[in-house]
Amino acid sequence: MRRSGRRRKGLTADNQDRWLITYADLITLLMIFFVILYAMSQVDSKKYEVLAQSLQFEFRKADSVIEGGNGVTGALDPSIKPAPVKPPEEKPNAALEEEKRKNQELENVFAIIQAYIKNNKLEEKVFVTNEEQGVSIRLSDQFLFDLGKADLKKAARPILDKLSSLFVKLDHPISIEGHTDNLPIQPGGEFRDNWALSAGRSLSVLRYFTEIAQLEPTKFQIAGYGDTRPIAPNTTDANRSRNRRVEITILRHSTSSSLASKQ
Repeated sequence: MRRSGRRRKGLTADNQDRWLITYADLITLLMIFFVILYAMSQVDSKKYEVLAQSLQFEFRKADSVIEGGNGVTGALDPSIKPAPVKPPEEKPNAALEEEKRKNQELENVFAIIQAYIKNNKLEEKVFVTNEEQGVSIRLSDQFLFDLGKADLKKAARPILDKLSSLFVKLDHPISIEGHTDNLPIQPGGEFRDNWALSAGRSLSVLRYFTEIAQLEPTKFQIAGYGDTRPIAPNTTDANRSRNRRVEITILRHSTSSSLASKQ
């Protein structure tokens, strides 16, 4: 009985140590696994170079998809010069061309009016300037109207006829503005104040263009500013005479933008 007890005790000790064998096997397998990974990660430079050259040769031998290139890689062949690329034809800007045409029209009108003023010796009565908003023609009231009146004189008709012959060819908007000096209107007159007088004078010029010269009314706009926009101080008779005027402006741009720039 005692012998059998010792034998069982020995067997139990052996069984407890068997896990070490399994652990050792596992560690060995892991080591082998990592050795294989390490070996696979080492690239043979000679074999890699041979493979790269072979692939490059095959790609270059293929038809190129790039003009002037050689092979699929598209490498440029120095002996082949690519065809020059023609720049796209620029289409004319219609708006720009139209603006140039209108500006040239104004230049021509300006030159014609200047020559007319000089030939007819009207330098003291008619002034023309080429400004940002357009060609401005300033007519003195000395030959347009009697003092405090808005009825056109006969002396004004030749210059208005000349302007009418020019306006009929233009598609620019035309502004007619009446201005006065700062002297008050005498009581009992036709007009209540300088506002009404300046507006009446611009209206008379407009009616001459539309009723006598038969110009299109849609070309025109009118305004009366009274004495609010003098071109000289109202301190002398000569300056006040300059301020009594009608300004006719052939506008370079649209009506709204021109008025905004003047204000």
